[in-house]
Amino acid sequence: MLYLILSIICSVTVGVIFKTSKKYTANISQIVAWNYIFAIVLCYLFFKPDLQTVTNDAPWELYIPLSILLPSVFVFLALSIKHMGIVKTDAAQRLSLFIPVIAAYFLFEESFSVYKIIGLAIGFPAIALILSKKDNNTENKWLYPAIVLFGFGTVDVLFKNIALQTSLPFTTSLFVIFCGALVIAWLYVIYELIVKKEKFCLFNFAFGALVGIFNFCNILFYLYAHKEFAKDPSVVFAGMNMGVIVLGSLAGIFVFREKMTRLNYLGLFMALCAIIFITLSQMQSA
Repeated sequence: MLYLILSIICSVTVGVIFKTSKKYTANISQIVAWNYIFAIVLCYLFFKPDLQTVTNDAPWELYIPLSILLPSVFVFLALSIKHMGIVKTDAAQRLSLFIPVIAAYFLFEESFSVYKIIGLAIGFPAIALILSKKDNNTENKWLYPAIVLFGFGTVDVLFKNIALQTSLPFTTSLFVIFCGALVIAWLYVIYELIVKKEKFCLFNFAFGALVGIFNFCNILFYLYAHKEFAKDPSVVFAGMNMGVIVLGSLAGIFVFREKMTRLNYLGLFMALCAIIFITLSQMQSA
């Protein structure tokens, strides 16, 4: 259980770092780019990927889109936290689980249980309630968390396809994807420096280092948690999603004083209920 708790804390900490960076006029793209340098180094040290197994037969049709999507979605994650807050962004990220659930039905022809249907029926209204905000608020940039939701959902589907590959260990694939994401992230940073005349700031290096360390630790502890609960993966699945929503909400509301309406609170409650039903459907099919 300790690994699961540590994974939840690390996941929420990434959001807290992005929220804090807002005070220092940090550049999000540079933070994301530095993040991948630290993530790659830690991935190499802890997972010891066997790069000799990465050949032309590797699933590059999955590696390339993931290398593009990961830094892109990460940027929108930071923008969503900046403009919409940690509470709504964490909820949107965790509700992205509905994308692979729907993909499982249409792409992998999995059957839908009653629990899964109930979870989806509750989840979609929950998304609308969580993202709802008064129209006269200029900071109502709901598009950012919406992109986070669909982006992370798509990433999850692609990672599930990589998990089905037997020719390469998952950790080796993760290292390759991180390297690709690093290239894409730095290409965009160079574009900003040359075309948009953005400044290169050390604040971005510091925040990038913190994001990279905590983001990697989130993945590391999550994998350890799955090993600890090898016979009960639903415990990790439910605990991670509900834990991040609860802890992220507490951080946003009490630490950063994010304003929430009654409809937002209702949406959060419904989101937790939806995740519980989705988890029950997984336990039923296990």
